[in-house]
Amino acid sequence: MGIAVTCAFFGIWYVRASGLAGADFDNELRKTGLGSGEARYDWQSIDKRHWQARALRSEGKPLVGEATDVTDAREGNGAGCAAGMVRVKGAFRLENAGEATGEVERIQDAACTDWISKEFPARCRSFDKDLMATELAKLRTRPMDFCIDRFEYPNVLGQNPVIVVTFNEADALCKKSKKRLCTENEWTFACEGEESRPYPYGYVRDATSCVVDRNWKPFTEGALFPRDGQRARDELDRLWQAEPSGSRGGCKSPFGVYDMTGNVDEWTHTVRPTGFASILKGGYWGPVRARCRPATRAHNEDFVAYQQGFRCCGDSNASVPAPPPTPPVAVSDAGASPPIKPARAGGLDLERATSSNSADEGDELDALAKARASTIRLHCDMAVPIGSRSRSSSALAVAVAAPAMAAARRRCRDY
Repeated sequence: MGIAVTCAFFGIWYVRASGLAGADFDNELRKTGLGSGEARYDWQSIDKRHWQARALRSEGKPLVGEATDVTDAREGNGAGCAAGMVRVKGAFRLENAGEATGEVERIQDAACTDWISKEFPARCRSFDKDLMATELAKLRTRPMDFCIDRFEYPNVLGQNPVIVVTFNEADALCKKSKKRLCTENEWTFACEGEESRPYPYGYVRDATSCVVDRNWKPFTEGALFPRDGQRARDELDRLWQAEPSGSRGGCKSPFGVYDMTGNVDEWTHTVRPTGFASILKGGYWGPVRARCRPATRAHNEDFVAYQQGFRCCGDSNASVPAPPPTPPVAVSDAGASPPIKPARAGGLDLERATSSNSADEGDELDALAKARASTIRLHCDMAVPIGSRSRSSSALAVAVAAPAMAAARRRCRDY
């Protein structure tokens, strides 16, 4: 009985200590033959490269989504654009000859009044709007007028975004739709508006407005190759934590564009003359920064991962008057943050804005993997010996502890 309790305790401890969520634990049950083996979603393979979660198994109905013309009529912000697109017109706040050099983010960081964490990925709960406006007014602006997809590709309200797409493939799919992949400046302006808001919905971070801050799950190296295989499907089913496009009305930019932060990463085209052309914007469902300005520049044009999606842009018909910006959405009570604190006297201290918060985001996946690895290493010496002793345990003890121990052994083999 004592051994059974010990093994049960270890199972619970390991799940919590290693960040193993309920879905992960269920996956471990499947692998040890103790679970149902059922996938959470029905997945559709697209061109034997990309994937889309088409339905929840528990509900059984495909996510057809709303007809585009119905959405357009209700939203009313697509004048001068093709069907399914939003008009974006106004004055974009420039950084150093139009390149993304991090000036706006440094202003934002210096105006942060309440940090959630300054460690990577740094996250701020609230910003002083007036102090930001004073500094931002010193930067030049450039008029912009273009169209952007209202939702992440395939740009349908109620459907899940298509994922496992490289930059080059995203570019080709936009061209196939008679559109183009957005530049990072176009994407940023559509997200932040003329005020250069940190978040598409305003100045106070609300974890309930967009799909963000969900527990990060360790991914399996090489599981997406080949991309159309059963192993890839199983890996995506385990990792997927996004939601159908437009599920959260609060995740809406000043122009009326949805899901620009969180849900899935989005490919855009760099405005810099050097480096990769491929830039990821917006963050995804995990615990990342999820602001309008940051960008991940660490991946080449053929890089592929489980959380990558995109949306397209296009030229507007300038002869058609643009609709007014969307009024800001109030922060929900459930996700409301404390009132903004009084700012320091004397304005913003831009020199002390941390370098880790520049517009050059590192490889988020790699950074999170390293952080997780350091935690896992601490547990390996304990996990594997306990797992070996479980051979002498009761059948009940083995059943309870086996999933956690199996996960421990697999992870420990990598370090």
